[in-house]
Amino acid sequence: MTQILDGKALADRLQADLKQRVTALIPQVGRPPGLAVIMVGNNPASAAYVRNKERACDRIGIASLGKHLPEDTSQSDLMALIQELNQCDRVDGILLQLPVPEHLDTIALLNAIDPDKDADGLHPVNLGRLVRGETGLRSCTPAGVMALLADSDIELTGKRAVVLGRSILVGKPMALMLTEANATVTLAHSRTPDLPALARTADILVAAVGRPGMVTADYVQPGAVVIDVGINRVPTPLGKGKLVGDVNSAAVQGIAAALTPVPGGVGPMTVAMLMHNTVWSYCRRVLGAVSPDALP
Repeated sequence: MTQILDGKALADRLQADLKQRVTALIPQVGRPPGLAVIMVGNNPASAAYVRNKERACDRIGIASLGKHLPEDTSQSDLMALIQELNQCDRVDGILLQLPVPEHLDTIALLNAIDPDKDADGLHPVNLGRLVRGETGLRSCTPAGVMALLADSDIELTGKRAVVLGRSILVGKPMALMLTEANATVTLAHSRTPDLPALARTADILVAAVGRPGMVTADYVQPGAVVIDVGINRVPTPLGKGKLVGDVNSAAVQGIAAALTPVPGGVGPMTVAMLMHNTVWSYCRRVLGAVSPDALP
C-alpha cells in the first residue's frame, strides 16, 4: 500500500499553532503581523492563489495588506510600491504573485524587496543564505516539502534524491534543502538523458516540472517516496477544469511507498510556510527572534 502524505492536515496543524502564537503576541507587540501580497493583472490562477493566502491570513490573525493592481501598471509604479512596503512598519512580509505581465521585469522587482521581508524566500540574499547554510527566509514550496517529510518521519540522511525540474522557485532550492539534510541529490531537467532511468535510482523523487502526469510507473523504483509539486489544470469532459499533478498517481500507487496527492499535498504546505515566514519575520523584527525554529 502507498501511504498518502496529507499536506492539508499538517498545514492545518501548523496554522493553528501560528494562530496561538500570534494571538499571544499581539498584546505584547501592539499590532498583528502584516503580509502584503502584490498581484498585477487578473490572471485567474493567480487570483485563486491570492484568495487562499488571504484566507489563511484571516484564520491566523495576520493583517492582509494586499495590493491588487491593474494589468497596465508600470515598472516604476510597482518599484515605488515595493519601496513603500519595504519602509512600512506594519508590513513584515512582502510577496509578489507570479507570473506578472510580460512588460514587467520580474527579476528587478523581486530584487527590490527587502530580503528581511521576502516572505517567498526568492531574494538572492535569502537564496545565498540557503547555499551557505545560514539562517534566512526559505522558499515556501520546498520548505513545505521538507516539513512534510519531517512530519512523516521519512529519513533523508544517506538517501538518494532526484529532483525533476531546475526552477528557482522549486527545483534549485529543493535540491539545496535536501543536500542540507544529508541526502545525495541529483538535479535533473528536460535535457537529462534517459530521465526515467535516472528517476528510478531515487529513494526520494520530487517532481516539479509542470507537465501533467509525466511521472509514470517507469520513473519510480519500488519503495520510493514520491513528492508531487505539480499543480496543473486540465480540462474535463464537462468543460470544467480539474487540478492534477506531475505524477500519474494511479500508475505509481502500489509502487511508491509514499506519495503526496494533488490537490491536498504540497499546495497547502506552501501557504502554511508563507504564513510561517511572515510570523517569523514579525518576531525577528519586533522581538529579535533569530531562529525560525524558535518562535516565541
